[in-house]
Amino acid sequence: MTGIWNRSLTARFVAVMLLALAVSQGISFLLFTDEMGGVLLRAAKAEFLSRSASVAQVLETTPPAVQHDILQASGTSYTRFWVTPTFPGDVEGWRLEAKSKLAEPLPTLANLAGTEQGVPEPAVERAAAPALAPQPVNVTVASPAPASGAPYSTWLDLPAHAWPLSRAAKFMYWGDATGMGLAVQLKDGSWLNSAFSKKMANSMLSARSLISLGVTALILSLCAAFIARTMTKPMRRLAAAAEALGRGESVAPLQEKGPDDLRHTAVAFNLMQSRLQRFVEDRTRMLAAIGHDLRTPITSLRLRAEFVSDDETREKMLDTLDELRAMTEATLAFSREQATEEVTRNVDLTALVGSLCDDLVELGYEITCVEGPKISYRCRPDALKRAVRNLVENAVRYGERARVTLRTTPQAIEIEIEDDGPGIPADIAEKVFEPFFRMERSRNRETGGIGLGLSISRNMVRHHGGDITLTNTGQGLRATISLPHAALSEPDAKGPVRASRRGGLPIGARTPAE
Repeated sequence: MTGIWNRSLTARFVAVMLLALAVSQGISFLLFTDEMGGVLLRAAKAEFLSRSASVAQVLETTPPAVQHDILQASGTSYTRFWVTPTFPGDVEGWRLEAKSKLAEPLPTLANLAGTEQGVPEPAVERAAAPALAPQPVNVTVASPAPASGAPYSTWLDLPAHAWPLSRAAKFMYWGDATGMGLAVQLKDGSWLNSAFSKKMANSMLSARSLISLGVTALILSLCAAFIARTMTKPMRRLAAAAEALGRGESVAPLQEKGPDDLRHTAVAFNLMQSRLQRFVEDRTRMLAAIGHDLRTPITSLRLRAEFVSDDETREKMLDTLDELRAMTEATLAFSREQATEEVTRNVDLTALVGSLCDDLVELGYEITCVEGPKISYRCRPDALKRAVRNLVENAVRYGERARVTLRTTPQAIEIEIEDDGPGIPADIAEKVFEPFFRMERSRNRETGGIGLGLSISRNMVRHHGGDITLTNTGQGLRATISLPHAALSEPDAKGPVRASRRGGLPIGARTPAE
């Protein structure tokens, strides 16, 4: 779950929406549960008093012979009525009688009809009546006082304005907060007793409310996922374009549409890309122009050096001029190479490195290549092949032989080139990558070279988003090329994606002199 939370903005958005729903529903539950219970209790009390008043009025207007049937017919699954000749002053006895009355099953329509006709109920019907009647009401007699605070051990006077009849009545809560009792005197002096007991479903966590809450949560999750996906799609495009731009590829301008925030981000990215590319192109042209313009004065100095009479001085001057000319030509070649464009495509990296080693072995190099599994990689194969070739040739030139290993790690794809040479001092492990730098002690200067090989190799590897590191193994030098896994999809572009190598540097990489 933590991994999804850290990787997915959609999961975070959905989780926040569901958390907000849970908090809001919890607050609503706390605020309205008690109020809902009070409303239900007041409604039940009003119904109980109204029904009791109606029964009292009916009893006073009907003959005594049918009053028993009226009382039986007026009962409900949670209300019972009966008449006593005197006021029920014994509260405990009344409560026990009320419990007994509520436990009795209601009469059937057939029983009521038979009684009205004066026909005794058959024994079979009386036996079958309880099975046809609703289940008895469970009444909890010993329980705390009602929520209203009125004690249930005594009768309370119910004023006439508090219920439909004009005469006063006696009222009490009993059993629990939903148990109510009423005693009202009829015109003939007898007392109508009414008992009510019903469990109120005052909880909001019913099956229907839970289903409603689940449907609401599902709809909110779908809406949140849709909104998050809509928001993150331009961000994924921007991330892919930035990754491709950092690898030196030419990226088509992002679409400048959508909400202002996203549109301004796309505009800023497109502007940044055009400025960086223009800067790199200007620097490349300047480098090529400097190298080109140096040819003329070098040639002029060489002609003048030929007229120096001192042979030793003349040879030294010519050697220096030859070295300067070689550096100039290398600079021009470097500029031309970096100004070319190469298509980025998927290649078999294992086969690419293996074929390079085979070619060098045919030229007489002592190279051992450790074969590995097939690794498909998106790159500019010619540039990457040249970077590996420079390192392998250096390993053979300065370390007699080279051992090439290609492997995949969770962090990167690594190409290792080891030799049996003297290695390099640790304090200049980064300095050797500077342009035109040549070691004076650890490596033989007579082997030649201008000092651009490592600089070009690292530049091309960084063009792919990777890097080159040098490590002394104690028995030689190990050069490690680390290439990042292709984690991001390529941005949408019109036509093939090409390497933007006009400046010879990936965007964001260090210059060779750094």
